[in-house]
Amino acid sequence: MNICKRFIISGRVQGVWYRGSTQQQARRLGVKGYARNLTDGSVEVMACGPDEKIDELRNWLQQGPSNAKVDAIMAEEIEFRDLNSFETR
Repeated sequence: MNICKRFIISGRVQGVWYRGSTQQQARRLGVKGYARNLTDGSVEVMACGPDEKIDELRNWLQQGPSNAKVDAIMAEEIEFRDLNSFETR
């Protein structure tokens, strides 16, 4: 089943190539959406695709790239959107 989830990732997640790495991982999984920095220092990820691929991406988001340190992830399911790609904003 296709779903969309919005994640807010906090910790040392800006300036460590978190968004670019997330884009690579999402594209590898066939997940669509975006990753963007928020003004409070966290990163927002919106991801749409098969629920098992969204779960795989969420597991990856917990670790992130090697220079990141994830303290917490907030997740919520949102209305499904049929998107064409995964981008960084």
